[in-house]
Amino acid sequence: MNDLFRIRSARDCESSRGFTLVELLVVIAIIGVLVGLLLPAVQAAREAARRCSCSNNLMQVNLACHNFEFSHEHLPSGSISESGPIVNEPVGQHVGYLVQLLPYIEQQGVADQFDIELGTYDPANAPPRALAISSFLCPSFPHSHTDESQLGLTNYAGCHHHVEAPIDEENTGLLFLNSRVRYGDIYDGSSHTILIGEMLPSLRSLGWASGTRASLRNTSVISDMRVWNSEREILDDEIDKAFVGAFGSAHQGGANFGFADGSVRFLTQNIDPELYSNFGNRSDGAMMGEEYR
Repeated sequence: MNDLFRIRSARDCESSRGFTLVELLVVIAIIGVLVGLLLPAVQAAREAARRCSCSNNLMQVNLACHNFEFSHEHLPSGSISESGPIVNEPVGQHVGYLVQLLPYIEQQGVADQFDIELGTYDPANAPPRALAISSFLCPSFPHSHTDESQLGLTNYAGCHHHVEAPIDEENTGLLFLNSRVRYGDIYDGSSHTILIGEMLPSLRSLGWASGTRASLRNTSVISDMRVWNSEREILDDEIDKAFVGAFGSAHQGGANFGFADGSVRFLTQNIDPELYSNFGNRSDGAMMGEEYR
């Protein structure tokens, strides 16, 4: 009798060591729910880190513009070229502001390879144009080169005008055709005027070195990846060559902007359109409020 009791007790112990199928499914379901809750938080944390890194890159380019101004007593030209308006074609000198900033962002070696007098599209300048410079790229944007990987891209564009208009010498922004804007020319105040901002470049872009829509934009709207993806199917020959385009970013809800006072701010897509347009005009005389929605 005692032996039979011991055998049953041993069987009960062995059976209690495992899991039933129902218990296993419940555990798997709980783990799945926890992973589902955790994954968006991890993605949000990663995007927050990328946005912070992007802001730091923008700050470095902004600081380079200030150092350039200290050395030359004017901001860099948005585009150095013989005449305007600038069109989005590889014809002309078209030396962009980022080329002029190379010595001020610890890229002297790249600057030494670039001959400004020859113009951006000269074959001699092809090697430096092909480089993807990390300081010119937003970590949230998935591309660093054009479709053919021949040219490096940039996500940081100079503000040439306050509305959509061709790049020319009469633009109202801070970086435009043959511009030599001094801080005394910023009538509205440097804290109320956008110097540079994020943009979403075309994968058929003329590259970061080109002083065209490849490195200049206006404060008409703030675009996003959804719009960028929808426009990727449009061929360059279907777009007006004088079209420049607006700022935009791969971040959710807005984009980072560097103002002329050296600050970097995140402007949302629901910002008041008139206020946003005023930020792109250095001397419109508009009174600026303190709230940036």
